[in-house]
This record gives sequence, C-alpha cells and structure tokens, in this order.
Amino acid sequence: TTAFLLAFGYSLKLSPLIEKISDHKDFKKLLRTRNNVLVLYSKSAAAAESSLRLLSSVAQEVKGRGTISWIDCGDTESRKLCKKMKVDPNSKEKGVELLHYKDGAFHTEYNRAVTLKSMVAFLKDPEGAPLWEEDPEAKDIVHVDSEKELRRLLKKEDKPLLMMFYAPCKNQYNCVLFFQVLAGMNVYSAEFERIKEEYNVRGYPTICYFEKGKFLFHFENYGATAADIAEWLKNPQAPQPQAPETPWADEENVVYHLTDEDFDKFIKDHSSVLVMFHAPWCGHCKKMKPEYEKAAEFLHAGSDSPGVLAAVDATVNKALAERYHISGFPTVKYFKDGEEKYTLPHLRTKKKIIDWLQNPEAPPPPEPAWEEKQSSVIHLAGEDFRESLKKKKHTLVMFYAPWCPHCKNAIPHFTTAAEAFKEDRKIAYAAVDCAKDQNHDLCKQEGVDGYPTFNYYNYGKFVEKYTGERGVSKSESHHLIKGGSSLPALQKNKCCVVNFLSY
Repeated sequence: TTAFLLAFGYSLKLSPLIEKISDHKDFKKLLRTRNNVLVLYSKSAAAAESSLRLLSSVAQEVKGRGTISWIDCGDTESRKLCKKMKVDPNSKEKGVELLHYKDGAFHTEYNRAVTLKSMVAFLKDPEGAPLWEEDPEAKDIVHVDSEKELRRLLKKEDKPLLMMFYAPCKNQYNCVLFFQVLAGMNVYSAEFERIKEEYNVRGYPTICYFEKGKFLFHFENYGATAADIAEWLKNPQAPQPQAPETPWADEENVVYHLTDEDFDKFIKDHSSVLVMFHAPWCGHCKKMKPEYEKAAEFLHAGSDSPGVLAAVDATVNKALAERYHISGFPTVKYFKDGEEKYTLPHLRTKKKIIDWLQNPEAPPPPEPAWEEKQSSVIHLAGEDFRESLKKKKHTLVMFYAPWCPHCKNAIPHFTTAAEAFKEDRKIAYAAVDCAKDQNHDLCKQEGVDGYPTFNYYNYGKFVEKYTGERGVSKSESHHLIKGGSSLPALQKNKCCVVNFLSY
C-alpha cells in the first residue's frame, strides 16, 4: 500500500499546498488556523486521483487565500476521522465529497461546477454568486476569459456580435438579464484596464455592439428584456444622442456666473462674495446647485444682504481654476474686500450658507491626512516599499485611498493595532496611499483592486491577503498575543486586524 501511494503521489505531482490529514486533532488544528478550507473526502486514494489532479492546480491559484485538504476515508487511520465528521464518500457516485469550512466551522457542500475556474472563483469568494457561465440558461453565450480570447473572437466572428462587459454580481438578476447576448466577459479585475479603456467601460454592465470585429456603438437600453434585445438585433441602431444639458450660466437664476475675464472686477466691486467652483459633470455639484440657488434667492430678496453668491465653471475658466488651485468639485471660497479669505467645504445647504454669511468665521481646520498624524503606522511610497518590508519579519500593509469610506472606518482600528505592537521589532503595520500618483504602479503590482486591501508580508515577500474582521478589541488582542494566537485563529474567531501578526 505504501509503495502504491508513493507511486500514486509521484505520478500526480501533487501540489505541496494540498494538506493530507488523517488525525482528528490535526484536522481541528487546521480548521482553527485556516479560515477558508476546501476538504476532499474520498473512499480511497484511487477514487481521489482525478479530483486531486484538479485540486493541485486550484491550490496553486488560491495560494494565500484558501487551503485545500485531502482526507482518505479508506485509510485505516483516517476512517475514524471521517466517522467523527459524519462524512461517508462511499455513498457518493464517484466516491468523493467536497465540503467547505469557513472560520473554523462547516460552511457548505461544494456543489458548483468541478472546474478549475469555478473552484478558484468559489475559494476567492465562498459566499459570492456562481460564475455566469455556470448557469444552464447561459450555455449559448460565449464566455470570454482573457484579452487574447476576446481578440480571437473579434477576428474570427463574421456575424454581428453583442458583447457584455460585466463585473461579478451577487444580485444574479442584474447579471443574467441579457441572456440573449452572444458573448460576455468579466472585466472587473485590474488586468483588463486596457480593454475597459478601449471600449469605454465606465460601469457594469456595459454592452458593446460589433460588426466584423469592429466596435460600432454601445447598447444603452439597460431596462430591456431578452425579447427586446432579440428584436433590437434584427435592426441594430446606435443610441440617439441626448440633448446636451443647458449650462448653468444660461439658466435663469440669481447666482452670478463669473468668467476669467470678469472675475477680478466683480470681486472688487462686491465686499462679500461666496464663490462655488463647479464642473458640469460633477454629481455633488448638481446636488448642491438647488440649495445654492435657494440661498442666493433669499439673499437677493433681503434689504440688508450679508453677501452675494457667484459660481465659476472651472472646466471652462481654467485660468481661475489654476490660480485658486481647484482640484475637486464643488469647492466653495469666500472673498472679502477683493481678497480670498476662506475655503469652506462644509457649506452645502441653504441654511448653512445663509447662517455662515450672516456670521462669517474661519472654518475649523481641515482634518490632517493620516500620514501627518503621529502613530505607529509606517507610511510607505513606491520607491521605499520593498526595502522597508524586508527589515521586518511580519508586516501587514493597508492599501487605501483617502476618499474611501471603508478606509476611513478601518483607519482607527488599524492604527490601534499598530500601537499594540509598537514594541515588537519583528512586527510592523504599514500603509500605502494608492491615490498618490507615485503609488499607482505599486498598488497595481501588489494586486490591489479595491479599498482597503490588506496584504501580509514576511520579510518583504507577499504571503496572503487578510480578509478577516476590521474591528479591534484591545483587551482581546493582548489576550490572544499572550496565548500565541495565529493569523487564521484570528479569522476563525472573528477577531480583528490587531491580532493578525500575533504569532
């Protein structure tokens, strides 16, 4: 038997990432120390052969994010373990059973497609929706997985082609509404940036119409049914251009609309002026616009007005935008006696605008950037990233963007975690601001496709992504540190980032 197994293992060239378990204590330890485990139970080694070949490839693809384990229930030592786990692969048609364990407990039986792509997708997001191509009703759609496949399809396909570029969708209805499209491609990953740029994919889904491999136009009727699309395909027409919005300056309102040419004179002629720098496409500007107009009407009607309201389209009047360093919209500035005095980011409603003008005061100082605050978090940039990580045995890096709400929520917890480990020379907590130009390439290189992303490194080498809870309980963290808790134990117990490196 031993000789057979050795030969069996050698012929398969099993990935060392697959953990063969036979003892109950070892299995409990595995579940305690790993939070995302797919276990293959087999009635014999022979029955497991084809599954293990596939799982060897899966294990390589999900390295650092998931664990594959094998339990041979036909083996004398493992039989007790299978019995304790109440698993009997003998009852299955192929003599194997795949079960998933999450956070130390049984999660679900794996019942999706037994393919490399589907299993990898499942382990990367065990609670996510199945891949679109797994749906039986999507069998007639050509599912494209790579830029190379897309180019090949466009080159060979003579018939008109409707291609849907989409992102994985937990609300399955939104994803599979377009059953009659000829092809679909998941382009959510950062590796498809060139495709998204080429076909102007700005949201999901984006549906493109091709003829003889040439992109002609977008299909924009996103409320269409399958029958509507089939009917449209009989005579494809480009979407009718929408009438352009009337520029704010051309509308009837009491806001003064200023330009590069008349701005200085207006500011000198009026002792108290609030100016809103805006852009026509800016959603926050559109939301603020009616409030700003109502405030202007109120001030205009008063006999003793504390000031006037003006607006500048910064996309047209670029000299003004440059002079006043306008980098975001809307930006509200206050001018007193011809001079710029304050920038007022908190004035967004009619009441706040009027109240402030009636009693102009310096706004509260802006919240300092995270890296400007004193903390035990090391802030890294592209040029010093790798060298800094090599100096520490364990480093947890938070990749973030300052505007990201989830990042803002995570920052205090991450900072507290760094403080808890500041005396440990082997451990570091670091952060990278991906919104900075000098860090764009670094963040892409480190696989960051959303914020915040937490990566764990060992002496500068990437090991895995942290996907556990982002809260922090300081007393619990010190208890875990003292007990030598491991990273996966943290995830099992739904603890927090403060415990990530406590092993």
